[in-house]
Amino acid sequence: MKLTLHALAVMVLAGLAMPVTTDAQQPAKVPRIGFLRAGPPPRDFVEGFRQGLRELGYLEGQNLIIDYRFTDGTTTQLANLGAELLQRRVDVVLASGTEAVLAMKTLTATVPIVLAGVNDPVDSGLVSSLSRPGGNITGVSLMSVDLVSKRVQLLKEVVPRLSRFAVLGHPAHPSYTAQIRAAEAAAKALGIQLEIINVSGPNDFEAAFKVARRGEALVHLDDVLFTSHRTLLVELALANRLPAIYGFRGWVEAGGLMSYGPNYAEVYRRAATFVVKILKGTKPADLAVEQPTKFELVINLKTAKALGLTIPQSLMFRAEHVIE
Repeated sequence: MKLTLHALAVMVLAGLAMPVTTDAQQPAKVPRIGFLRAGPPPRDFVEGFRQGLRELGYLEGQNLIIDYRFTDGTTTQLANLGAELLQRRVDVVLASGTEAVLAMKTLTATVPIVLAGVNDPVDSGLVSSLSRPGGNITGVSLMSVDLVSKRVQLLKEVVPRLSRFAVLGHPAHPSYTAQIRAAEAAAKALGIQLEIINVSGPNDFEAAFKVARRGEALVHLDDVLFTSHRTLLVELALANRLPAIYGFRGWVEAGGLMSYGPNYAEVYRRAATFVVKILKGTKPADLAVEQPTKFELVINLKTAKALGLTIPQSLMFRAEHVIE
């Protein structure tokens, strides 16, 4: 059958007007999230993050990919691991801890970064303000500096005759100075002597505890170095018969005496909501940085008994969790 030029033109135009279905038939792009941290994160951190994603309809391995990058507890490889995540074209990076956020900030000003477990993102220069972070960084911060004095007060309740305590610190941590100042203010207010013991890595721990045992108790500053080696540090505290207080429940589950701080599972669950909002198009600069609203006191009675301590009933009533 011969076609006239007019008929052929009509067919061509009709073909151009037909909807293209090949793109629509292709599966939607699966979002890819990077998770960066100096040292393996505690179980509660990861599970809280995954729970938050599940609640919002994102299941790892089904409609979401998470690329995990952790160092051995040091910070020297963070930049390299962050660069790996960017090479994998992640849509968002969950940066756990101040060091991880700082590393990512030097690598990209465009890929969104959700922070979690950062002591003071404003003082650290990560965001302009909590309400208006600006740039490509937002998330859930901590209040570690404010909590240092509370931990000292709790130690005083457990050891009423406390007259001298030690603080274990890591000067390389971005919030070290602020936390030390808070400890000094708490010691002064309570009339207690303070001894600051600094370490640069796990090889310094044993020597540090030989000094710390001159005191009557120990406060750990919040630091990823300590979190990465919490089992060893708890063992050293027990071996030196030092009542110690820590930043979150995982320490007490590892045998530590007690902890007071944010519910970290909740912090990372909330961080997941930031990730999802960004995946759906919200800019990080438009998401105010949150601070934790849930704090918990956790006590290990078995450890208290091993140290010859009696936990006051008033403290027991205030504890969210008591490990027998």
